[in-house]
Amino acid sequence: MFDIQEIRSQFSILDRQVNGKPLVYLDNAATSQKPDSVLEVWNRYYTELNANVHRGIHTLSQLATEEMELSRRKIQKFINAKHDFEVIFTKGTTEGLNLISYILTQKLKKGDEIIISYLEHHSNIVPWQLLCERTGAILRVIPMDGNGVLDLEAFDQMISEKTKIVSINQVSNALGVINPAKEIIEKTRKNSGAYIVIDGAQSAPHFKIDVQEMDCDFFVFSGHKMYAPMGTGILYGKQELLEALPPFHGGGEMIATCSFTGTTYAALPFKYEAGTPNVGGNIALGAATDFILGIGHENIQHHENALLEYTQKKLLELDGLKVYGEKAKRTGVVSFNLEGVGIASDVGMILDKLGIAVRTGHHCTQPIMEYFNIAGTVRASFAVYNTFDEIDLLVEGVKKAQRMLS
Repeated sequence: MFDIQEIRSQFSILDRQVNGKPLVYLDNAATSQKPDSVLEVWNRYYTELNANVHRGIHTLSQLATEEMELSRRKIQKFINAKHDFEVIFTKGTTEGLNLISYILTQKLKKGDEIIISYLEHHSNIVPWQLLCERTGAILRVIPMDGNGVLDLEAFDQMISEKTKIVSINQVSNALGVINPAKEIIEKTRKNSGAYIVIDGAQSAPHFKIDVQEMDCDFFVFSGHKMYAPMGTGILYGKQELLEALPPFHGGGEMIATCSFTGTTYAALPFKYEAGTPNVGGNIALGAATDFILGIGHENIQHHENALLEYTQKKLLELDGLKVYGEKAKRTGVVSFNLEGVGIASDVGMILDKLGIAVRTGHHCTQPIMEYFNIAGTVRASFAVYNTFDEIDLLVEGVKKAQRMLS
């Protein structure tokens, strides 16, 4: 049974008002709201267990360690990693991508190639540009068409023995387009020995992740987009790669032995977890996976896909409204503009006065906006707690903005 009101009752923030109106929160691709169960776990850590982990023999330290390692095992199950020590806690997707780009530095030389796609968030562009600057490697980009669908024939022509890294997002944050990650991985395996990186920031909240079935080398996501606190996330990496590659940060926890003449590194996962971790946040991330699995991926996907279809249908009934990626397979996002309205943020500000939270701008995907020759879009993005009534309010708000700004 999928009971939307019971689900909404778990999010206390949804009861609040904004500008005298009931909150309609449609900015979930930026960050989702947090269920009370996740916030209670986070609060319990600081009120009952607060201690550093892995370093103390006293009771609180032991309990905190057990809770954080339990969370790691929950995340292992959530993404179907082979081992729990292949799950590295990070601050989020951006840190995970930067970590990977740094530890792969010694694997590249001048003239090697890194392939990304036109649909990437800046966090899956800039780290690879920096890696190219460090090594002399060349960055290549899979083109897309007018619906945001990647040109895989062009990818076939790009990939070669020179290709050392392929890094793509599984879902576009700007358009909601679902990329054919499995097909891209298969093509990469067939034609090169490249490392394969998947950005799952926008896929982990919406559908089931199976890193073993996918056969990626690395997978990253952020907790705050899937009902967990900000400052949390994971990097998954295959055991043999993480053991062979160098560490990212140096400091406490990541050492086996340390002296002035040299240091040896701790076993996985601690080799990549230098310093005091975000213990409360990491524990709460495990609670967020409990929340998602408790509802069920199929239920979430069915509900959110229905919201997407309904939103697009209702919006496209308005004259002079364009949806970007309209004909592509998508999840979680409807990105649009009104004809004759020069600045998407003007629409966003009117909607905010009505209590409706959307995102406007380039969404950290300026190349996509340049492709469409626009400065930005209005983006409505969904979570499991959104309703069709909220979509009706959004559409009425867009109509009002259209009248005011035309």
